[in-house]
Amino acid sequence: MAERYSQRVALGDIDPLSLLGHGDANLRVIERQKPVSIVLRDSHLKVEGDREQVTEVINLLEQLMVLVRKGKLVEPPDVEHLLDPGLATAALDELMQRPIHYAFDKRVIKPRTPNQVAYLRSLEEHDIVFSIGPAGTGKTYLAVAAAAAALKARQVERIVLVRPAVEAGESLGFLPGDMQEKVDPYLRPLYDAMQDMMTYEKLRRYIDLGVVEVAPLAYMRGRTLSDSYIILDEAQNSTMGQMKMFLTRLGPRSKAVITGDITQIDLPRKETSGLLHIEAILGNVAGIKFIHFHEKDVVRHALVREIVLAFDKKEAEDEARKNGTGTNHP
Repeated sequence: MAERYSQRVALGDIDPLSLLGHGDANLRVIERQKPVSIVLRDSHLKVEGDREQVTEVINLLEQLMVLVRKGKLVEPPDVEHLLDPGLATAALDELMQRPIHYAFDKRVIKPRTPNQVAYLRSLEEHDIVFSIGPAGTGKTYLAVAAAAAALKARQVERIVLVRPAVEAGESLGFLPGDMQEKVDPYLRPLYDAMQDMMTYEKLRRYIDLGVVEVAPLAYMRGRTLSDSYIILDEAQNSTMGQMKMFLTRLGPRSKAVITGDITQIDLPRKETSGLLHIEAILGNVAGIKFIHFHEKDVVRHALVREIVLAFDKKEAEDEARKNGTGTNHP
């Protein structure tokens, strides 16, 4: 009888659920097709069996870990194809081209429109990404998902969530409570997105440790943010000066995502939105990507798309009437 051989592979920054699948489904596929046993121990996988088979499985697991680190969702059928010598190369190519997915404690986040696919790829490939478009298109939600995935993979050390506090005139000092209590109402949408991906207890712990930081835009001045994933939400309500200030906060090994809807500017009339003109300034800068979302990308309740279209139609009619090109009705 051949002597049993065992080898261990360290998971490192890999979340076991992302690699093993729900209920260890991916491991069960391997064990059904290979005469080995695989056991999770702390942050290692122990593979035991015939030396040649163990070596093959270790190589497969390391290949899967590379895919997981790239944000690919690996499922049992993918593992079956990778185990088949006749299908392995094609299966790997398909997985590499597949839209990025993120697996979290509470759910798997997947792009649902071609623009969302392009958005997630841009977030992987560029250090600064602008996403501009109407409500409900996933601009903020997917940015938060990408940030949480980068944090989980230890590509960054913290997430910084930023929003202009226009409703308070960026003057938060008069509001009661400490800074956290002052800014909570303005950053609630970002909190909501994060709570969709991780437990409240984990998010609370991250905030207490400073791993997740929330801040109004006005309080970013003078800082340099390194090893961070920074999200500026509702950027249509930032001025040109604030936009320049925010973009120049970016430090080494950091990424920034700027999201906004230029049809919902709440700035005083005398102020110019930084998001309105930033593409004309930075559109040709290497390393910066602009993604534009449209009504067809709305992925909220089906009525949200109709609401967006109805408002767009009314605004176009008002603009035409103001310019004297519309039809006057009695």
